[in-house]
Amino acid sequence: MSAALWDMLLGFAAALGSGLLIGIERERRKGQGPTRSLAGVRTFTLITVAGAGAKATGEIMLVYAGAALVVLLAAISYWRDRSGDPGVTTEVTLFVAYLLGVIAMGQPTLAAGGAVVVTALLASRGALHRFSVQVLTASELRDALLFCGAALVVLPLLPERIGWSPGGLNPQRLWSLVVVFMGLQAGGYIAMRAAGPRLGLALSGFASGFVSSTATVAALGLRARQHPELLWACVAGALFSSVTTVLLMFVVAIAVDPAALQILAPSLVSGLLVALGVALFSLRRQPTKAHYGEHRGRAFNLIHATGFAVILSMMTFLMTAAAHRFGQSAVFLSATIGGFFDLHAAAASTLAMSSSVSIPRSALVIAVACAWSTNTVSKLAAGFGSGGIRYGLRVGTGVLAILVALWIPLLPALSELLR
Repeated sequence: MSAALWDMLLGFAAALGSGLLIGIERERRKGQGPTRSLAGVRTFTLITVAGAGAKATGEIMLVYAGAALVVLLAAISYWRDRSGDPGVTTEVTLFVAYLLGVIAMGQPTLAAGGAVVVTALLASRGALHRFSVQVLTASELRDALLFCGAALVVLPLLPERIGWSPGGLNPQRLWSLVVVFMGLQAGGYIAMRAAGPRLGLALSGFASGFVSSTATVAALGLRARQHPELLWACVAGALFSSVTTVLLMFVVAIAVDPAALQILAPSLVSGLLVALGVALFSLRRQPTKAHYGEHRGRAFNLIHATGFAVILSMMTFLMTAAAHRFGQSAVFLSATIGGFFDLHAAAASTLAMSSSVSIPRSALVIAVACAWSTNTVSKLAAGFGSGGIRYGLRVGTGVLAILVALWIPLLPALSELLR
């Protein structure tokens, strides 16, 4: 058997299988009697085979004529429809099936895969309808559009370099980090919605940590003060937000300066293990039947995301300029002060200078650890100030343990830096 004949047979087989697969799904929804839909398993199979046959002849006008005929049949069917369903799903699917038959003669694998996707989409009608109408809220849809706009519209339009800034500011890299943060926030929100309120404040704290761990500690402290019976639940949420802090630091290092992970990774792994340990310990102490309410709202905080971009850009510019003028000491001072306000912005700004200033990466990593230390001070202040002594002591013990675990692997680099 020649290769050309084999390819033709394979194409017809893919077209036949595609038509059968889509047709079986449509046959199940076709209905009975005079209100039944236009096409079922036989019609769809014939349509895909006709598309393959038209393509096999090599006559492009025959392919066009077949497409026009399918469109005409679909229009007549819609005009004569008596089922009371105003949708055009079956009519559109007829044309898609014809296109899959045409594609099958040249790319049978693509056609077969397309048929599976189309059939899965058709079979998921009920689930998609419930998700679109009952599950998805207007604000969540708006957030999804904002995220797609930030990732697919704004990001490609940003320049890679602004030459007038010290070392050249990279807006595209900065905005890509913002997009990643938005995606992580949305992922935490989706996890909250999917798991429901049963996991309570622990999952809420983990998700809120993608926005601000310090703000999460303060918010849960207020709740612990108002509802003392939820003390351990609030502590669990606060400490799980610290787990998020470590995870986001991994993201910052990978996005801004992957080479810094060689020095920073042991500290982050150590801090992550301790953070998980103290968070899980507090999770076991919380009530098992507390009511937390349903979590609905925004998938991410757009003001925080854009504010993060502004803070990150300004801090990167100022810290780089200070490093060029005053040297290594300015980097430590800027990172330490920045950690009070936003740990990840301070860390990203510090690591972003690795390619523009002559400071060893080990020194930059130590500066990141200094920012982490001052950020821990902010969490301690937020914990004691909002939740009182009982809440502050429990949260403070956890975040201090995480900080110690972070610093221990960096002690050799610190001693070398101090020489």
